[in-house]
Amino acid sequence: MDNFLIFMDKCPVMISDQHIISVKDLEDLDKSIKVYVSRFDKLSKDSTKFEKISYSNFFDNKILISKSIRRGFPFDLFNKIRKVTPFSEDDWSEYLNLSKKTLQRHQKDSNFLFKPIHTEKIIEIAEVTKFGTEVFDSVEKFYLWLQTPSIALGSLKPFELLKDSYGKELVMSELNRIDQGIFA
Repeated sequence: MDNFLIFMDKCPVMISDQHIISVKDLEDLDKSIKVYVSRFDKLSKDSTKFEKISYSNFFDNKILISKSIRRGFPFDLFNKIRKVTPFSEDDWSEYLNLSKKTLQRHQKDSNFLFKPIHTEKIIEIAEVTKFGTEVFDSVEKFYLWLQTPSIALGSLKPFELLKDSYGKELVMSELNRIDQGIFA
């Protein structure tokens, strides 16, 4: 991946010549999260607190995340999350341990819901992406960091560690240290 643009207000973000993130992508994602949550949380006594849910604050509500994992994400929501991450279809296929053909087949099924194990991985990758972009102040810098071997992570690329939950926690811990200015 050679080409990069940085996300600024209404300007597009390009991570590669195949990957562009726009304000519209983020707005669509916010709407989809809101619709998704409202569909399975209508009977909850706390449903009013989910009216202001967005992609950004979705990760702050661990109960909501747990409910989402058990219910499963629809492919459409996954696809909107995928658009705002720096990962290719091949990367997602590897992270979810699903073939590209399987993902393409699920995309055609409007009633498809990912299994809990896959939904959990989608949420983990989305959470890392959101936090990493905040820490580095740009998608470009975060993506470059993901591709760079880190001594603190056993000389592995953070990108490689995202394949399992323990690796994700290592990456999140390192992002926290960077965010706090601890580089040792």
